[in-house]
Amino acid sequence: MLVEIERKFLVRSDGFRNESKRNIRIVQGFLNTDPFRTVRVRIKGDSGFLTVKGMGNDQGTTRFEWEIGIPLTEAEALLKLAEPRLIAKILYEVPMDNHIFEIDEFLGENKGLIIAEFELRHEDEECDRPYWLGQEVTGEKKYYNSQLGKLPYGSWEQFD
Repeated sequence: MLVEIERKFLVRSDGFRNESKRNIRIVQGFLNTDPFRTVRVRIKGDSGFLTVKGMGNDQGTTRFEWEIGIPLTEAEALLKLAEPRLIAKILYEVPMDNHIFEIDEFLGENKGLIIAEFELRHEDEECDRPYWLGQEVTGEKKYYNSQLGKLPYGSWEQFD
């Protein structure tokens, strides 16, 4: 599928940990963070990926996404070309209803930030919200991974 429809939320408690069926470490960097397109290189566990994302719609829920698996050695080489500040995080997967919530617990300069997202089949689709889900941040660009590499969460208090 070349269109991603998702919503993002802050996480207000660590209750998701007990419900998680899987967690995996991710390191990623961006080769391009142009507002109209981002190109991401990701190492997820022992696998490499190259992803291109387009600009989101006005609500921030829908955008073009294309991803392909690449050899781990190629992902490692491409990360050396990435913009400064790689992003490290632990991804937790929590199944709920017909969805899987993906919870990113950020590490390093973004430590303390935990974001949950889930993909939808269409923009108007509803999903039960677990008790640990907090404020919705869908479409708020400062929470995009590409922006967290430029202005990490740990430095936000300086600017708020």
